[in-house]
Amino acid sequence: MDVDLIIRNATVVTASDIWPACDIAIKEGAILSIGSNLPVSEDTRVLDAEGAFVTPGGVDAHCHLSQFYNPGPGEPETTPTTDGIIPAKYNFSGDTQETGSLSAICGGTTTIISFANQFRGDDSLVPVIEEYHKLAEAKSYCDYAFHVIITNPSKKVIEEDLQLMVEKYGITSVKIFMTYESAKLNDYQILDVMHASRKLGITTMIHAENGDVIDWMTDNLEVKNMVAPHHHGTSRPPIVEAEASNRAICLSEVMDTPILLVHVSSGQAAKTIRKAQTRLLPVFGETCPHYLFLLAERMKRDGFEGAKYVCSPPLREDSSDLEAMWQGIKNGTFTIVSSDHAPTKYDHPNGKKLGLHGHEPHGKFRCIPNGLPGLETRVPLLFSGGVMSGRITPQKFVEMTSSNPAKLYGLKNKGTIAPGFDADIVIWYPQEKFETFNLENKKLHHSIDYTPFEGMEFKNWPRHTLIRGKVVFSEGKILSHKGFGRFQRRTSSLLARPRDVWLSEWRP
Repeated sequence: MDVDLIIRNATVVTASDIWPACDIAIKEGAILSIGSNLPVSEDTRVLDAEGAFVTPGGVDAHCHLSQFYNPGPGEPETTPTTDGIIPAKYNFSGDTQETGSLSAICGGTTTIISFANQFRGDDSLVPVIEEYHKLAEAKSYCDYAFHVIITNPSKKVIEEDLQLMVEKYGITSVKIFMTYESAKLNDYQILDVMHASRKLGITTMIHAENGDVIDWMTDNLEVKNMVAPHHHGTSRPPIVEAEASNRAICLSEVMDTPILLVHVSSGQAAKTIRKAQTRLLPVFGETCPHYLFLLAERMKRDGFEGAKYVCSPPLREDSSDLEAMWQGIKNGTFTIVSSDHAPTKYDHPNGKKLGLHGHEPHGKFRCIPNGLPGLETRVPLLFSGGVMSGRITPQKFVEMTSSNPAKLYGLKNKGTIAPGFDADIVIWYPQEKFETFNLENKKLHHSIDYTPFEGMEFKNWPRHTLIRGKVVFSEGKILSHKGFGRFQRRTSSLLARPRDVWLSEWRP
């Protein structure tokens, strides 16, 4: 066969099967054939997997890059960067498209979907979509796409912009919030978004926490001077997530609209999702590595160190919640595992230490930016702590980190190893050749000055990462360049659709 590259001696893993002693032939960026002892010319480049696992490239469908913040009094309106002058509303105390995508390929992720965030006062989605395209264009190391966060579902947004988003820009997913004053929508607005999403085949992602309960709890905790980082968790007990999840499911059932409840952290919320799925509602769930491996005790670290672990929903107190997340992966409650990479530096005035300003020595949790870094570590964590520990099968690992994210978000050429699909591939180390190590942040390639998984043991790591047949990362070396990544236009979700089952005589 006339091919560009052949991977020999691969133990190929898909979401359904494991095929030992396979060859993968790659031509013009796509997988041409899979088989045993495939014949190729003497000039064909050969990459020997040495019998190791070979999996599809990771698809991280939930990461925040080029985060924004509102400049305060006296702050500059522009920020100098290596690429010129950009608006200061983008908080580069976190990862940019460039640094985030670089860390992605070093951890076996080949496609990322990040967020274009509508500002509260904006009456249109078009400017923010265009702006985020400019922030990513010619900067990404891996393939990429966008979701759009809707904070102002105006008549123009609902009746015009969402259709334009799908048809012109190839973006088929939105995210809405039930918390955060700058972003949360009321139930009426959520129904508006769901109504339009159902019509256009848009996947609706929901951050489900009861914002009013959180605000009330936060105000009352401040009266009691209970403001240290770990009280972030005190203000958000599991019932806050479970109630909002149930309400979101009820609204989606009224509208017969598929939804994804993102970054689920508690057993209570998982049970709510499972109950809805048992009734065959098109409800999907997502969890994250930090809810599989970390507990709230980390927010109690000395001084202000606990701020590094502040995220929403918060890390939970009880190990039973960790076990509930693993159970949800194994029984299908969770459709995907994403990083929710929402990082800011720790030692930066607009990063985690924003919570210290005027509130020394222990800070004020209300002022700490929420979110953890995790894009580079997501795939290795699930492989090492899931597959290698025996918690999940290699097939389930592929399903959670690659195949289901691609299907859920309409990435029709991604997420599996099969003829015709993009040759996005991760080759792991043969286990006998890998030396187990404990993670240090300096090993990672993000621009963040800490990792919440510091010191965790890793039993394997991606040896080679390929995107569209090109080796972009190999044995610790970066072999690609920014701008190699391509924007991915997406179709509607390939998973469950509306059921056409109604609760009254009303029809959309």
